[in-house]
Amino acid sequence: MPTFSPFSWLQGASPAPQCRTGLSSKPSLDEAVRDVVNQVGRRGEADLALVFVSTGYASDLPRLLPMLQNGLRAKHWFGCAGGGVVGTNADGHASELEQGPALSVTLLCLPGADIQTSVLSTDQLPDLDGASINWQDWVGIRPDASRSQIVLIDPSCRGINDLISGLDYAYPEAEKIGGIAAPHNAPHGSLLVDQNVVTGAAVCSIGGDWLFDTVVAQGCRPIGPVFAIEQVQRNVLLELNDGTTTSSPVACLQRVLADLSEPERELVRHSLFLGIERRNLQLPTAGVQPKDSAFLIRNLIGVDPNNGAVAVAERVRAGQNVQFHLREAEASRQEALALLNQHMGEVEEPIRFGLLMACLGRGQGLFGSPDGDVNLGRSVMPDLPIAGAFCNGEIGPVAGTTHLHGYTACWGLLRYAPISGSSNR
Repeated sequence: MPTFSPFSWLQGASPAPQCRTGLSSKPSLDEAVRDVVNQVGRRGEADLALVFVSTGYASDLPRLLPMLQNGLRAKHWFGCAGGGVVGTNADGHASELEQGPALSVTLLCLPGADIQTSVLSTDQLPDLDGASINWQDWVGIRPDASRSQIVLIDPSCRGINDLISGLDYAYPEAEKIGGIAAPHNAPHGSLLVDQNVVTGAAVCSIGGDWLFDTVVAQGCRPIGPVFAIEQVQRNVLLELNDGTTTSSPVACLQRVLADLSEPERELVRHSLFLGIERRNLQLPTAGVQPKDSAFLIRNLIGVDPNNGAVAVAERVRAGQNVQFHLREAEASRQEALALLNQHMGEVEEPIRFGLLMACLGRGQGLFGSPDGDVNLGRSVMPDLPIAGAFCNGEIGPVAGTTHLHGYTACWGLLRYAPISGSSNR
């Protein structure tokens, strides 16, 4: 693979691709905006401006986009408030700012891109049993114009899982990445679109010659064997089978615990999860073969001591495979590195920008030091411009289906992938 420094193309003049970034933690919003505008520079009009702001500026959110637009020009503005902010300053240093005020702005010039934004009122969703065109009309974006989607959701939104399922139904070939914005006490929403602060949900569609690849790092490692579900009632597991023995889930877990070290058993007290196998039913697109299966990590939410049943935060069915998982810092590091390295070995075009939507439960609380996920990304893609937010739930695909996650780092890796016959670069 040829070597590539993403910042080598920052100097190019339009219509060459450009990525300009700014990051500020000034105490007032006015100071932060001036700081970011000076870092990004007042050069030409971008195709898309991504704006992520911490809830430290929540009361000033309605002033943010108009102030930025006084100094910067972009056709589309899109972003949200987060419990923390990910960004890259003008010197190319990427950081995760988890505490206090922070503002991250990225201006992208993407020749040949088809970019559209849509604000969705989620009070009443289209019927999931109806025709997919009803969802497409509701969103207002044609499927053939949407190769990737950034999906941001206000924390007041209802029916989030149905919304995500509906977007998959309407746009099955578009990879989706995003998250739930952070709540705050100010009397307005948390989503930033064009000049407005909105509630509900918002979609930024990327089409044409550009797309986001997605990498979802759930931060867990498996323990024990893979079990098949023998009996289940909705989300309550009643019997599991490891190929030789059928037992209650609690009995299966006890056998798994017997093989763990003492530190691992201590982790089980607060970091035990269940992986539910998902299989990819989609055909490969854009020349990339989808992963056949993966485990979707979900919380264990209850135990019945009378029969050894276990309730999980996901609807499951008999015949599915499950496996217990532990979440801890080293597993999160190794999983993220493995997934990012694997992805970089599968693509030929360079990655131009990294969108990182990470859980509030990651960061220093998980890794014990700042910039955990950013440093992992930079170890695989040195000097990559990165921006994003810490979310109350992350959106990304597992085995071809988009899910709402927790404790997860969802990466959107932007690359040039021209439609046949296009010559834009």
